[in-house]
Amino acid sequence: MKVGIGQDSHRIDYENKEKKLVLGGIEFQEDYSLSANSDGDVVLHAITNAISGVTCQNILGKIADDMCKSGITGSEEYVKEALKYLKEKIVHISMSIECKTPKIGPKIEEMRKNIARILQIEENCVGITATTGEGLTEFGKGNGISVFVCLTVE
Repeated sequence: MKVGIGQDSHRIDYENKEKKLVLGGIEFQEDYSLSANSDGDVVLHAITNAISGVTCQNILGKIADDMCKSGITGSEEYVKEALKYLKEKIVHISMSIECKTPKIGPKIEEMRKNIARILQIEENCVGITATTGEGLTEFGKGNGISVFVCLTVE
């Protein structure tokens, strides 16, 4: 058994009305996005980092940067690239999303289903929780979104 821990955070961009907010590969109908060269999917970035924690391959460094420069900005592609290095089987993934906005609850089931598809695991092996952190951090105050992921493989 191995465990990978991943984290990522992005600032909310309230100015860019053309870019969509994407979390876990699912579009949210908000009038803001996340600051990033890619689609800014902080959930898939944290998952990529958790996989990197197991494989010791730093995907969101040079590899994803090069992919982004070549026009590949969808974060699902970064996860798929990270999975190429994973020799173990994913048995469970758990994540905690901290933000004031958007409301995560209504999209959890859709996100779980999509993440399970990307990782090629059962939906009941994907846990997602969300918190505002009682507004104690910049994320809970509405300035960004932070995600922590724990990935278990065998």
